[in-house]
Amino acid sequence: MVSEPNGPRPTLEAVAALAGVSRATVSRVVNGGAGVRAAVQERVRQAVTELGYVPNSAARSLVTRRTGAVAVVIAEPETRVFSDPFFGRQLRGISRELAAADVQLLLMFVEHRADYDRIGRYLSAGHVDGALMFSLHRDDPLPAMAERAGLPTIYGGRPGWAGADRVPRPLYVDTDNRGGARQAVRHLLGRGRRRIAVITGPLDQTSAVDRLDGYREALGTAEPDPRLIADGGFTAQGGERAMAELLDAAPDLDAVFICSDLMASGALRTLRARGRRVPEEVAVVGYDDLEPAAWADPPLTTVRQDVEEMGRLMARLLLRLLDPRKTEEADAVELAPVITEARLVVRESG
Repeated sequence: MVSEPNGPRPTLEAVAALAGVSRATVSRVVNGGAGVRAAVQERVRQAVTELGYVPNSAARSLVTRRTGAVAVVIAEPETRVFSDPFFGRQLRGISRELAAADVQLLLMFVEHRADYDRIGRYLSAGHVDGALMFSLHRDDPLPAMAERAGLPTIYGGRPGWAGADRVPRPLYVDTDNRGGARQAVRHLLGRGRRRIAVITGPLDQTSAVDRLDGYREALGTAEPDPRLIADGGFTAQGGERAMAELLDAAPDLDAVFICSDLMASGALRTLRARGRRVPEEVAVVGYDDLEPAAWADPPLTTVRQDVEEMGRLMARLLLRLLDPRKTEEADAVELAPVITEARLVVRESG
């Protein structure tokens, strides 16, 4: 007896009558409660399937005090998120992990400063069970908002916002940005390059700072030639502009480490426009190893970070924080910050 498409929705009482149990028993089974024998649980589930019963999410949240939803907050404008394959890859990892746990994803962007108040109000109003936040900047108020709301939160990237040192033990997922940058620059040095420039991301983000520090460490100097450093803002247009600035300031440069593949795509465009051959005259190494790296002309030598896996690990950490039963014991992640491996992938550009 399946309900008609346009008929009344099956009720909890109807499921109880078909299963031959009380309404309270059905409620416990549907909401994941304990204390119901396996045989009874099976009868209830069969009745739910036969009737096509769908639990009322509002009523369920009153019982479980859970919404079954998680906010994914990206502290960037929508236009940047949808133009950078990094975010798409990370969101894919997050989405797949949350979907497997039957948790809904609510995506939020920061387009303008006024959006912070809107997001803060939403996060503190009990609409979501937890939050995943990434691409945070040094002056970002989002972590403080989550802390004040008592909202379980996992961060993408090493904490570097104002007040991060006051949080007892922030949970985050990052890649070994310093180590990856060192690999890139040492590779260029090993190829005989000596005037190695760097195009950084915004230096109010820890990933950009760590990659710049790795560049310095590989060169063995705390103060590289400032003419060899330019900020590309983690965008293709920024990489194009930064490469032009570097060529104007240091025309004798023979290599460039670019701290994202998207910026590298813009830098390669500038090098072609200036008639600089890659890698013969200027060797290029990027960072990320997203799909466009292999399609670049020439194919891009780059540092690989598993962006999708980082998203998956963020979601798993949050699910574990919210409810240890959401992950299988044998496959559960430890409630601790996670640093994933960075690995150089050598192609034709450097």
